Amino acid sequence: MKKDVPYFDKVHRWGRIWTLLALVALFSVPLVFSLAHDAWPEPGPFLKGLVAILPLYWVSGIIETFTYTPMIGAGGTYLSFVTGNIANLKLPCAIAALEKADVKGTSDEGEVISTIAIASSAITTTVIIAAGVLLFSIPVQWLTKSPVFAPAFQQIFPAMFGALMASYLRKHWKTAAATVLIGCIVVFFSPSIGIGILIVVTIVAAVLTSFLFYKISTKKSAAK
Repeated sequence: MKKDVPYFDKVHRWGRIWTLLALVALFSVPLVFSLAHDAWPEPGPFLKGLVAILPLYWVSGIIETFTYTPMIGAGGTYLSFVTGNIANLKLPCAIAALEKADVKGTSDEGEVISTIAIASSAITTTVIIAAGVLLFSIPVQWLTKSPVFAPAFQQIFPAMFGALMASYLRKHWKTAAATVLIGCIVVFFSPSIGIGILIVVTIVAAVLTSFLFYKISTKKSAAK
């Protein structure tokens, strides 16, 4: 009789398998193009560019793993890292679902809810993108070239990130305001700072300010 495999063992096994398959697929694209056109990057410039950007991605990858996993659970983390676009779509969907269910991402219930929310987000995004490409490719070309609507398309990313930040600013405005202020100060004194380093700086600032405000609120509660 076949013995049942624990849930988390399955999650980690299939998560590692699909992560490796995703890496193989990503590396296969440039490899196939290089083989098909017999065009290979020169070792010198390739290594020079790789050394310049690789440390940033390693740092961001490590920080994101330790940041996202306690929030969305193991299954949600694997699924998010394979499907991508975590901060913009997967994380907000998972957090919204967890808040509605009033559970934590590291609990058994939260693990399942987070994974379902992220999977639903990935499927919905794929369907919407496919429908948009098929139905709106021609109208979007006209709108982006129109002198009336073209300026609005230049503000898509600020509007999207502003909408995503609005709920967090409302719920934790002190931590958010302090983190944004620190990020602005860093950019002011170092305008050429890489986005990977800036993400790490703001994450550390958010953790430290959250801890500081927590200590202050704890002391106020104890004083009462």
